[in-house]
Amino acid sequence: METLSNLESFVRSAESASFSAAARRLALTPAAISRNVAQLERNLGVRLFQRSTRGLKLTEEGERFLASVSGGLDMIQGAIADVTANMGVPHGVLKLGAAPRFGRSHVLPLMTDFLALYPSVLPDWNFDNRQVDLIADGFDASIGGGFDLSPGVVARKLAPAHVIAVASPAFMSNKRAPRSPADLGGLAGVVMRSPETRRIRLWTMRHASGAEMPAQQHPHIVLNDPDAICSAVIAGMGVGLVALSDVLAEIERGELTRLLPDWCVDAGQISLYFPSQKLLPSKTRAFVDFVTAAFETQNLSKRFSAQ
Repeated sequence: METLSNLESFVRSAESASFSAAARRLALTPAAISRNVAQLERNLGVRLFQRSTRGLKLTEEGERFLASVSGGLDMIQGAIADVTANMGVPHGVLKLGAAPRFGRSHVLPLMTDFLALYPSVLPDWNFDNRQVDLIADGFDASIGGGFDLSPGVVARKLAPAHVIAVASPAFMSNKRAPRSPADLGGLAGVVMRSPETRRIRLWTMRHASGAEMPAQQHPHIVLNDPDAICSAVIAGMGVGLVALSDVLAEIERGELTRLLPDWCVDAGQISLYFPSQKLLPSKTRAFVDFVTAAFETQNLSKRFSAQ
């Protein structure tokens, strides 16, 4: 009979296509993961992975075997986790990821109360606008919008991700307010260049009635960082299309004015991402439950909605 460690090494390697990533997740060495998988292959008499310098790729037999055992492995480890979850107080380093502006504005303020409840947890934050790879990079959780859901990762929805048109009152003081997204072309635009594609990001806005129309921005300044766009718009450089969650405080303080109040971009959901919830350490479970409850208490789902 195969040992649990052999099966777990195989499943986690398949999810991340990497012995090294599986080793980080299981707190083993890549060599140990490789040995476990090799032993499993010898016992089964089949090759489960094609190995190359580019990484791992499941063979046809490996894909069938993964489909057969991955669910059972999660059930076994879930049962173990359920038995041991309440035996210890949440503790240890909690590696977390979030976009810089969103993290500073909405998540960091929660940490005082979280650490008062769980003083043995050390949050280790990585603020970056790029999507982190929870499994390969060893993150316990991340918060963001529009992320691809990779194998072994689940998402808990927190709030809508709506993008709106905003400008400073000073910038709009002598200008006619736009009546449709097409009118944005007559105003200086603070626009986004995608760091991945190097192209200007084009947005399609949706009216409350369901009608859609491209936002016709005229570039006045081009930036590759959402935080910088917010700063430029607040400084009066032009009109920007930004996430409502990123400028909610500025709108409430009157530092920014929302244009086209019946129009927005539906960019999906802001979600809390974490590894398969059946296998969560107590520190991660505590963080997930705390953040979810805080978003509900503060009614952020409604406040972040542009509709």
